[in-house]
This record gives sequence, C-alpha cells and structure tokens, in this order.
Amino acid sequence: MSYTTEQRGARYTTEYSLYFKDASGNYISPFHDIPTWANEEEGIVNMIVEVPRWTNAKLEITTGAPLNPIKQDVKKGKPRFVHNCFPHHGYIWNYGAIPQTWENPDVKDQHTGENGDNDPLDICDISDCASKTGDIRQIKVLGVLAMIDDGETDWKIIGIDVNDPRAETLSDVGDVEKIMRGYLAATVEWFRVYKIPAGKPENRFAFDGEIKDKSFACSIIHDAQAEWRKLSSGETVHPKLSVRGSQHGSNPISQEEANGIVQAEPAAQPDAAIATSVHEWHFISL
Repeated sequence: MSYTTEQRGARYTTEYSLYFKDASGNYISPFHDIPTWANEEEGIVNMIVEVPRWTNAKLEITTGAPLNPIKQDVKKGKPRFVHNCFPHHGYIWNYGAIPQTWENPDVKDQHTGENGDNDPLDICDISDCASKTGDIRQIKVLGVLAMIDDGETDWKIIGIDVNDPRAETLSDVGDVEKIMRGYLAATVEWFRVYKIPAGKPENRFAFDGEIKDKSFACSIIHDAQAEWRKLSSGETVHPKLSVRGSQHGSNPISQEEANGIVQAEPAAQPDAAIATSVHEWHFISL
C-alpha cells in the first residue's frame, strides 16, 4: 500500500507537523494504522522515517497527539537539534520507528532489567540512500542494540533498505562488519555520546554494547508488537498516549474528526532558518 504525507506549519519550528494519508487519501496514524511487517517470513519491516541521515533535527512520531503526526522534539520551548559529536554529523543513518510496536513503560524488560521507554521501537537504516522525513521504507532486519537511556530500555533495531545494492549480501549482523567495516562500532559510539554535549551522561547498553543478531532482533519486534496489541485493544491503558488511529483501536478517529484535527494546524510554510550553532563540532572525552 502507498502512503502520502501532508505538512502543516514550517519545518524547524514548534508549529511543524507531518500527517499521514493512505492510498485513498484518508488520514491515518503512522503509529497505529501501518503494519509492522512488510514481509514477516523474510524479516522485513515497515519503517517510518523520522530523521534523514546527516541531519540534526530531532523529529519523532508524537505518541500523545491525535493521529500521531511527526513533530520536532521541543526542549526549553525551542525545537531540539542533536549535536555533532566529532567525527559524526547529525544522525549517521536514516532513523525512524517501526509501526504497531510499543515499549511498555510499566513492564521490565527481561534482557535489560529496565522498563520500556513508552515509544515505538526505533530503527536505524544503514543503506546508502538518504531518505526524507515521512518516507515509509521496507527494511531487512539485521540486528538490535539494547540501549539504556535515562534508566529506560530503548531498543535500536539495525537494518537495511531492501532496495539498497548491499541488501542481498547482508543477511545478519555479522555480515555488516565484513562489508561495511566500522559502521556498527560507530553506531554504538554515536548512541553512547550523543547526549553528552547537552550535559547528560553517556548512555549505557545491555550485553556490553554487543549488537545482537537478526533472530534476536525479530524476537524483540514480536514482543513489542504484542505490547502494542494490548494497548490498541484497550487491555493496557496509558494516559499519555493517543491510541486512536483511524483504522485500528477500540474507538477509531472518523475522517471528519481527522480533517478537523489537521485543518486546525497552521498551513504549511517554507522551512525556517537553522541556527549556525547546530553545525558546530563537539569533541567528546570519555
């Protein structure tokens, strides 16, 4: 199925929102109304691209807003940008979320000993193609990194776009180091240090930072799917989440209501200017 997006407000401002539509032009939720798997048997998931590679704006699905549009994270009233921790500029992969998954903040993960972070599973696409925010890509799952962020479990699925020329030669996480030497080590380093310039401590990892294999990664996705199903059905309730998609959930949003939600937002505007400070280097000593 094909999907389109509709922008409201100006990118790089607090008014920016990106809403999703299905092939019929109906508004949908990227969190609740797009399936997890493109091909479950082959281990291929759908990825909602939030942050394109080499960019800094911290864009994410807003799990607490109706229709769950992509917005820029806000810190102290201003749009948030991640820092450039030398030698990395912005995000070093296309970064996004796997739909219809959820890391339950009230459940302790059996592998990490920490509760979930209350978000869909994150995914890093290591393909050559730089995506756009709102793209929906089909990603071959290769592995997973177990990050502990502020005492919460924050799994990072690692995969590659099925259309990337390397996808046929990458079947599991062990193949990545053979063909894309250094990328996995850089990924662990990026997640370890990226919050340090903002005054936060380095992030920790379960399994001593080892990226686990495809089979393990798919089991994590299945677990997160199961938690999402409980959330969508109403078996699990979380007050900070908007669980009403237009096609799933116990109380779907009608298209009339969805239109009202979108039209209440400011009309799309040209991109706002990005402060020069966003491009500064930060040299980290651990």
